[in-house]
Amino acid sequence: QVQMVESGGGLVQAGGSLRLSCTASGLTFGDYAMGWFRQAPGKERERVSCISWKGDSSYDEDSVKGRFTISRDNAKNTLYLQMNSLKPDDTAMYHCAAYLTRSCYSVDWSNPSYWGQGTQVTVSS
Repeated sequence: QVQMVESGGGLVQAGGSLRLSCTASGLTFGDYAMGWFRQAPGKERERVSCISWKGDSSYDEDSVKGRFTISRDNAKNTLYLQMNSLKPDDTAMYHCAAYLTRSCYSVDWSNPSYWGQGTQVTVSS
């Protein structure tokens, strides 16, 4: 049984930082490109970042580029998202997701193989 568990969310003031983690089990972690997406109440799901299976390439949405950094540790089956210079618009539930492909360029963002329940990030102004 595949499990993906996010942690690290919380309440932070604008300009602050958080580091999200996602630990996966029940799958061969290194076979998947991994990503983060977020969803705020009343808004559509929004892709955030993606990292390739080896961690040698990544993709960031324009809204987070230069502020968020995605990384992974395949030995620990763990995905990370370092979020700096947070803004109130970043407030959302953040989910990690696994995509059965090696490159972020071939990720079908609307169809992850697995995803977690999410961790809430709230940024106050």
